[in-house]
Amino acid sequence: MATQTATRSATGTLGPAALAAAIGLALIALSGVVQADALHDAAHDVRHATGFPCH
Repeated sequence: MATQTATRSATGTLGPAALAAAIGLALIALSGVVQADALHDAAHDVRHATGFPCH
């Protein structure tokens, strides 16, 4: 019984961890390929859209 609980617990955390790792790797890969000006403009637009001052 304890083995089944430990297996379910490990399986339950593996999915979200794998998803977070995939998203992180995708962000790193995309930011390495995109031009710096486009990345800066996108971040700048997000700051304005969320109401954070940036100037």
